[in-house]
Amino acid sequence: MKNTKFHKILISKVTLFVLIFFLALMLSNPVFGHGGKTHADKITHLKALQKATALLDRLIGKGNLGAGWETDLETVKIDSRQKKGKREIVVIFHRAKGEKRTVYFFFTTEGKYAGSNFTGK
Repeated sequence: MKNTKFHKILISKVTLFVLIFFLALMLSNPVFGHGGKTHADKITHLKALQKATALLDRLIGKGNLGAGWETDLETVKIDSRQKKGKREIVVIFHRAKGEKRTVYFFFTTEGKYAGSNFTGK
């Protein structure tokens, strides 16, 4: 009689342990999950610079921009700005001399080319 009572207690404790163990596993699953990105940008400033440099080289090669944009380049700046409620990455090339000394290349945060000009607007 003692033996069966002991087995019942043992079985109920093991069952309770297994139940708690699986319940803890099931409830802890969301803790180990990864949330979404907190940062919406899909393009880095480095990638924007690489794309803008390729576009600048292409424009110089086609003759749309003079060779001075390659030989007289003084500074390159990468910045972010808000335009119409959306963030853009701006790559700015500034040369030491010439009629138009600054050219701006704009990219969406997804990495798409959004335009270029000499005014920055």
